[in-house]
Formats: sequence, structure tokens, C-alpha cells
Amino acid sequence: MSALYPLKFKTIYKDKIWGGNKIKTYLHKDFGDLPNCGETWEISGVKSDVSVVANGELEGESLAELLEKFQGELVGEKVYERFGNTFPLLIKFIDANEDLSIQVHPDDELAKKRHNSFGKTEMWYVIEADKGSTLITGFNQEVNEQIYLDKFNSGHLTDILNREEVTAGDIYFLPAGRVHTIGAGLLIAEIQQTSDITYRIYDFDRVDDKGNKRELHTEEALAAIDYKFYPEYKTQYEHTKNKAVEAVTCQYFTTSVLDFTENTTRDYTNLDSFVIHVCVEGAYTLKYDGGELAVKMGESILLPKTINHVELVTEGGFKILESFVG
Repeated sequence: MSALYPLKFKTIYKDKIWGGNKIKTYLHKDFGDLPNCGETWEISGVKSDVSVVANGELEGESLAELLEKFQGELVGEKVYERFGNTFPLLIKFIDANEDLSIQVHPDDELAKKRHNSFGKTEMWYVIEADKGSTLITGFNQEVNEQIYLDKFNSGHLTDILNREEVTAGDIYFLPAGRVHTIGAGLLIAEIQQTSDITYRIYDFDRVDDKGNKRELHTEEALAAIDYKFYPEYKTQYEHTKNKAVEAVTCQYFTTSVLDFTENTTRDYTNLDSFVIHVCVEGAYTLKYDGGELAVKMGESILLPKTINHVELVTEGGFKILESFVG
């Protein structure tokens, strides 16, 4: 059996009605002749789109095959016990040239009951934002299902939604149940549970090239929505150089921001989990026992549990999102 090493995967490109060109122009990822590339799936265990290894001896093998073969050596014993042969996280880049639909995702309980799937809790890291770009997350006042339906049916749903202007470096954590949308002009890295279940609430009356509106999931959304009002939706974290800053911790993943201008080392000995690096700025060389791997902006790598010590060597600096489970 081949030994495990830091893994890169072939990018999966997704054409979306609201997509643009920043994945090509900003992240320098070539999506070919797709007219509106809105998403890339960087590391995915979703059954319809399982990632395939792009580097080293395991090139061409799928993430599902690796999980079956290596189990806890790949993801950590506790993670394997909890999730089995399903890889628990999905990593994406999202380019919103137009507003995405207003939507909500079910939690684990509802998703299991309706779709035999995990729910979808996620986080967004804003890589780049056009001036004045906004997003929607949650409500701007106390509401309940009846108030929500009244606003929805009267065409005034956006009156009760919380819209915020955002800039590069902002982080938003979105537990399952939170109504949300990514606004036009935003390039985002998304870390989420392995789930592709979305209830589309409102799509701004858009039509596709055949004149058809996209399907809405009005009834399905009602039981999924968290109607509570929260005083703050944006994640507060230290914007500190040359230090690993923990930004999001939940039962599904922990994510830190590493914004470094100098070399550093990481010790994952005490983690019973794989680690993912999502490079959102700059470049570095990952050195590990057995080799090294060049990583640049727009790339994501999966470090198996068997790799506990790494050195990140950089000339011009880098910024990464470092995530693990547990």
C-alpha cells in the first residue's frame, strides 16, 4: 500500500447562472469555456462529485477510494468512527457575479429525515470584495413563521433580512437554518459539512437561457429556518500577522486563519483528524518528513492524519485557512 502524503485534488468546476470570471482572473484557475463559473469544489466527498487526487503516487484515485483503503490513517480514528466512508467536509471557492438566491440549509436531523444526508453548517471567508458588496445573513428583527410568510407572500421578504456590507478578510459562520445569500462582487472560500442540500427561498425572479425560473422550495424551507434574531452575525477574530488565529469552532470543524510573512512550523500531533489548508493569498512550500509540496493561492491541500509535523516556507508571505474536525 502506498504511503500517505499531502494531497492535492483536481478542481471540479461548476457553471452557475450567477457566476463570473474571478476564479480565472483572481485565483488563476482555468475553467475552460464554461460561460459562468460560479463555484469550484476543491475537496469533495459528495457522491455526485467525489474529488480525484492530482499529485503523487495516488494520482487518479478518488477520495472515496482513499477513505476505504486508509480509513483512520487518512482522517483520524475518531473522525472515521463518526463519519465512516463519508469525507466530512466540502471545500469550495465561490464567485458571485450576481446575487445568489436567498436560501437556507437543513440541520442534521431534518436532512437525515428528508434526504438521508448530513445537514449543512458552513463558514465563509471573503477573499476579495468589490466596493460596496453585501451579503445577507439572518434576520434584522425578531420574526416568527407567520411574520416570515406574510413578508414572503407580499413580496417584501428582504425587508426583514439582515444585509451587511463586507470587505476582504471578513468571516461569517452560518449554522444550518440561517437564511442567507452571497451578494454580487464577492469571491469567497467556503468550508462546510458534506452536503449539497439547499432550499431556495427567492431567486430575484431570474430566468435561465430558456426563459425558465429556477425552482423554489418555499414549503421545505419553513421547517428548516431559524427565525431567531441575533445581535451580531459577523465572526469577530484577531487580524494578527505571524500567528495562528482560531476564528470558527463548531461541532463540524475548527478553522484558523494563518496570515504569515515568515516561515513557520505546525504540529498536529495532538489532533485526531486530517487537516486542510486552503490558500487564499500568497504561496508557500510545505515541507514534511518525506518531501515537499508547493502551494499557491487558489489551491487546497489535505494533510492525512499520519503527517504530524510540517514546515511552511515562504518568500513573499501567505494566508491560509487551516481546518480540522474535532
